[in-house]
Amino acid sequence: MFRGLEGWHFIVILVIVLLLWGAPKLPGLAKSLGQSMRIFRKEMKGLGDDKAAEKADKTAEGDSTSTK
Repeated sequence: MFRGLEGWHFIVILVIVLLLWGAPKLPGLAKSLGQSMRIFRKEMKGLGDDKAAEKADKTAEGDSTSTK
């Protein structure tokens, strides 16, 4: 995705972002982005836990039906 980008490309992008949004708004933007990432990670972990629980339920159902 970022194969052609080098370090100076990111510096240019950072300067453009500073010009567009201004330095005072960037801390709020970074805080909002951090909160969004935490929520996303929490939801992704929850999805993994749900899938593991479903798998365990199916395994338990298979064990209980085979003993009858």
